[in-house]
Order: sequence, then structure tokens, then C-alpha cells
Amino acid sequence: MIVHPELRRAARRARRPLLTATLLHAAVTLTHLAQAALLALALADLSRGRAGHLPWLIAGVLAVVLARAGLGAWQRRTATRAGAHVRVALRDELLAHLGRLGPAHLDTARAGAVRTTLVDGVEGVDAYVSRYLPQLLVTLAVPPLVLAALAAVEPAVLLGLVPALLLALFGPRAWDRLLAARGRAHWDTYEALGADYLEALQGMPALRAAGAVGRTRARLERRSAALHRATVAKLRVSLVDTGITDLAVQGGTAAAALLAGWSAVGGATTATGTYLALLLASECFRPVRDLAREWHAGYLGVSAADGIAALRTAAPAVQDTGTAPADWPHPPELRFEKVRFAYHGARASVLDGVSFTAPAGRTTAIVGPSGAGKSTLLALLLRHHDPDEGRITLDGRPTTGYRLDALRRGVAVVSQDTYLFHATIADNLRMARPQATDADLAAAARAAGIHDEIAALPDGYATVLGERGATLSGGQRQRLALARALLADAPVLVLDEATSSVDERREADIVRELVNAAGGRTVLVIAHRLAAVRHADHIVVLDGGRVEGIGEHTRLVEAGGVYARLVEAGRTHRGESAA
Repeated sequence: MIVHPELRRAARRARRPLLTATLLHAAVTLTHLAQAALLALALADLSRGRAGHLPWLIAGVLAVVLARAGLGAWQRRTATRAGAHVRVALRDELLAHLGRLGPAHLDTARAGAVRTTLVDGVEGVDAYVSRYLPQLLVTLAVPPLVLAALAAVEPAVLLGLVPALLLALFGPRAWDRLLAARGRAHWDTYEALGADYLEALQGMPALRAAGAVGRTRARLERRSAALHRATVAKLRVSLVDTGITDLAVQGGTAAAALLAGWSAVGGATTATGTYLALLLASECFRPVRDLAREWHAGYLGVSAADGIAALRTAAPAVQDTGTAPADWPHPPELRFEKVRFAYHGARASVLDGVSFTAPAGRTTAIVGPSGAGKSTLLALLLRHHDPDEGRITLDGRPTTGYRLDALRRGVAVVSQDTYLFHATIADNLRMARPQATDADLAAAARAAGIHDEIAALPDGYATVLGERGATLSGGQRQRLALARALLADAPVLVLDEATSSVDERREADIVRELVNAAGGRTVLVIAHRLAAVRHADHIVVLDGGRVEGIGEHTRLVEAGGVYARLVEAGRTHRGESAA
């Protein structure tokens, strides 16, 4: 009966409605006791051959039944509202914290497992808090009152009821530790299966292309079998609990009936007392039986509590200690000053003493071979991680001095892996700026080179996209993401391989159009193909985590080195493609 701290914390979000639901539940239970008392009086009158009060007693029973129906409906509505409040508040808190954790958290946590916790786990908490907890409080309060009443009416039945009640309440506690262990194993397996299914659904095109659908199906079948075994193992322990409770309830009721009958035969009690003892003995165990039912309804919440606590208390990779609002009156200057960084557990640094300046309102390109550290620079700028040494400044202030949400709103990013939602094109664009007008959408789409293609669609900007933008080509998805970034109107615009799905000649034109549309923003272009960056104001060349050169295209080519080799490799590739 020990309530997990995470579940207690969740219940505190709706104290008043949960208290109201509990009091109504107690009132419903009291109607059962009142009904038992009225029926005892009616049966006693019948046994004596007196029917004068019978109509009034029957009317009283009907009134109690009607009252119970009304109170029960009120209680269920109140409990449902309380559970919904807990569910929404907990899910909002977890989602907000997940946003603070950032992409770095999903480097180690599987998206499907997080989804299972946010959806199924929180639903389980709802059932536990709204159904089990009120029933638990009623179970702890009502049986002692019934026992006190029986002690005044027929003390002998307590010899059968008290031991049985103690066994029903505390006997199953001997298996709590084993049940908790089985519950954790069940939840871990449930999470793993959910993660595997989500991954398989998202990666179905790749699985088909690799001919791995059959192997994946076999792996999911093994996961399902493991979940079945974990569920059965948990049920075995749970059934022992249920068996003990049922044994105590049936045995206690039978013992109370025998003792009441023995007392009546001996003349130690009246007919009214005997009938009242028999009926109240059954009502004494009603809360215990209901508690066992509600326990099974809310057990998923118990199993998920550890996972919810782990997600809620997960520490972000960086601490949000900044206070500055990042409301720059002009495009900020960006500086990397002797930045050194290594990922956790890695021996070598990804960046080693990187220093350069991206001038305010100008376009700076960052190029280099794969693994040079280009994307890591972006991750550090957005504070998904902090440098091990050195610092990054925007408008002269270290990025650690800005509030995280303000910093990330001030930097609009378009990456190679774009994400579009199952919504209209207009809705996807307005995620960057909800108040944007239709004219704003069209202007941003023109700058990104996608307006004409949108206009050619039957529903134009009202066209509903498939999940992840599946109804568009790779190039169209990227250009739509570019338009969304322009709408964000952030002072800093970062293009991280943002035009990689566009052909090389079109790529250079799009980048120039975007830079012109940026309207004096500080633009950072991270690219592998040099056609996108050769017209940048200046170019930073990375190699092996170090700055190998800084300058404009012509000077870097003349200087030789990594940039010249990249240019030559690009020419060779174009020549082979043309051939």
C-alpha cells in the first residue's frame, strides 16, 4: 500500500477534486451501510410477522439506491476530471522538460520509449490517481467504522472479521517487493517493444530497400513474446495477491455468519442484531474487494512511475542559468574563441581550439571534409552542449548568459534532416510565426524557391502534407523548411546542409536568394558542396576540429590546402557525373 513518490506528486496536482471524489466515494459506501441497516430491520420485522413498517423500510431502501446512483455518477465525473487534470499537467510538464533536455537527450534515449512513457505511462497514472487512491482512502477508513458498529451490535463476529480483514489488507504486502520487480521488468519490456515498433514504422522504406522486413518482423515477434512472458510473470504474483484477498474475504464472511448464527441460537442477540451482523459483515469487505479491482486498473501507472520519474528528473546537458533575453536591436556578431569540445566518453576532441568571427549582418560559410566538426559547432551555438574550454559569444555576450529559450528563438536553423508535420503547408509555415499573413507566407516561399510549386498544387497553401512531409520530394521539403526559417525572423540564420537535396546549380541560386532575403541577418552556412558557399562574405575552413583557413573563395583556392582540395574534388565529381 506504499504509494510511489512520483504518484503522490502527481496526485498533489489535483488535491481538491481528488478529495471531493474521495468524500463522494465514502458517501456511496455509506449508502451501502444504510441499505444493509434498513434491510436488516425489514428482515427482522418479517421474521417476527410484523409488516407495519415494511413499506417505509422498502421505500427507504429505494431512496438509498437512488441516492447512491446520483452520488456514484457525481463521484465518477469528479474523479474523471481530477484524473484528466493530473494527466494533462503531468504530460505538459514532461514535454516541457523534454524540450529543455534538447536533442542531446535522444542521443541516449529511444524516441519510442519516451513516447510510451508520455502516452501509456501517463494514462496509467491517471487511472491510479483517479480510481485507486480514492478507493485506498475509503478502504482504510470504512472497515474500522463497520467493525466499531458490529462491536456494539454483535461483538462475537469480530473474532472472524478482524483476522480476515487484516489478512486481506496486509497479507498481499509480503509479495510487494517481488511484484514491484516484476512490474519494472514488465514496463521495461513494454517500453522496448514500443520503441522497436515506432522505429520499424518510421524506417519501413529503408527496411524494404535492405530486404530486412522479415528479420525485423522476427525481432518484433521475439519482443512480443518477451512482453508476454513478463506479463504472465507479473500476473502470477498478482493472482497470488488476489487469491489471498478472496480467501480472506470469503473466509471472513463465512466465519462471521457462523458466529452470528451461533450467537442467535444461544439467544445472545436479537433478530435485528443477527441480520445486521450478517449484512454488515459483507459490507465490511466491499471496500477491500473494490480496492483489488482498482489496483489492477491503475497498475500500469505503478509500473511506469520509475520511468516517469527518470524522465522528469533527467538532467539536461547544459544548465539554463542565463538571464539575458537575446533581443538584439541589430544582427549580432558571432565569435568562437579557442573552443575545445569532446563528446562524453570520446578520447579525442571534436573541436580543438577553434576561433573565428562571423561578422554581424554578413554571410559566413563553414566548410570542411566529413568529420571536421561543422555540425558540432552548431550544437554548441544552440547550447545542446557547452564547450569544454573557450567560449562562444553573440553580440559580445557569452551564449551561457542568455536564457536558453531566448537564445534558441534568436537562431533559426534549417538542417539537412527537415521535419514537417501532418498539417497544411500554411500550418507548417506558421509554426515559425503564428501571426504571419498569407502574403508573408508567399514572400518567404518565394525566397526559398518553393512558391510556384505550392501554387501549382490543387489546394495551394491549404494542401495537407503527409507525416514528415512524405508527399513532397526531398528538395521540396528542404525548401519549405527554408521558408519556415525565414518566417521566424530570427537575427541569426543557420543553414546546415540545408540545400543538400537540391541539384548543385539550383543550390547556388537558392543560397544567394536566401542570403538576399535574410535582410541583413547574420547568416551561417554549413555546407559540404562548395557551390553553396563560394559567394559568401568569408569562408572558414575546418579540418580535424581545427581552423585550417579563413578568407574568401579565390584567396583560399590560391593558398592551396584543404579548401583547394575540396574544390578540385568537386570539379572531378562534376566531370564524372557529366561523363
